Amino acid sequence: MQHFQDLKKISLEGSLVTIGSFDGVHIGHQQIIHSLVGQAHQVGKPAVVVTFHPHPQLVLKEETRPYYLTMPEKRAQLLGELGVAFVLTYPFTLETSRMSPDDFISQLHEHLRFSELWVGYDFALGKDRLGTPSYLRKIGQSYKYKIHEISAYSHEGEIVSSSLIRNKIRTGQIRKATQLLGRPFEITGRVIMGEKRGKSLGFATSNLEVLPEMVDIKPGVYACRAIIRGKTYLAVTNIGYRPTFGEDLEAPRIEAHVLDFSEDLYGDCMELVFIDRMRDEMKFAQVSDLVDQISSDVQQAREILEG
Repeated sequence: MQHFQDLKKISLEGSLVTIGSFDGVHIGHQQIIHSLVGQAHQVGKPAVVVTFHPHPQLVLKEETRPYYLTMPEKRAQLLGELGVAFVLTYPFTLETSRMSPDDFISQLHEHLRFSELWVGYDFALGKDRLGTPSYLRKIGQSYKYKIHEISAYSHEGEIVSSSLIRNKIRTGQIRKATQLLGRPFEITGRVIMGEKRGKSLGFATSNLEVLPEMVDIKPGVYACRAIIRGKTYLAVTNIGYRPTFGEDLEAPRIEAHVLDFSEDLYGDCMELVFIDRMRDEMKFAQVSDLVDQISSDVQQAREILEG
């Protein structure tokens, strides 16, 4: 898979294309990609995904909260694993939002020469969202491309969407988010210096600094897998405000206690894979009660992760 962030650097003689945000590359997205890749293999042309960053809803101020399920590099990696040959992360700006669908398709076709285009049932492109599937089918006659409109994909009675998955994560429904993504939700961050309070309690923690644009996770205690320097470990992760210590934090901290691990990680990257939410964050009257609870959390996490 090749990942581009500049359309001018791509020049294909022919391709099959899908356009969309594809945040999370969830099980609904995967249906589109499987169809695209299967057809691409059949006709001997590369499968291309055109996606956007920043997300249009953020640029147009339709959404202001932390948002992303996946950042561009991770998204491209996941798409590549599904068999996509090229990913174009198109820089989305206010200027982009004002382009007519005709102009955008013309620009895209000049570089990709696509003969087939896949879009979702609710897709709309360009100024005033005029580029609906029916409109794209109409202008497709000029460029001689065929359009495939993919129906909504449902799981247990809910239409799968990135916004639905964000809601599951924000409300702590991690197992449900896993089902909808088709894999566990994960975040990557850099380990930064903390107050070393966990170490003094006998449970050293790594404080993770993640991109503020990533979707916010409901505070609580989670059973996770931690990927460090290419190896996977078990971990108990607390996301919250440390109420036992009376701290006045503006934003929740992400602290991972990596089981059976004692190396210095400051400055390293850590990937946390969320498997299950074990409990809410709690305020304890005594620090000893917190220590007892953490011991219980560690035991429960082992049972979840090793079971």
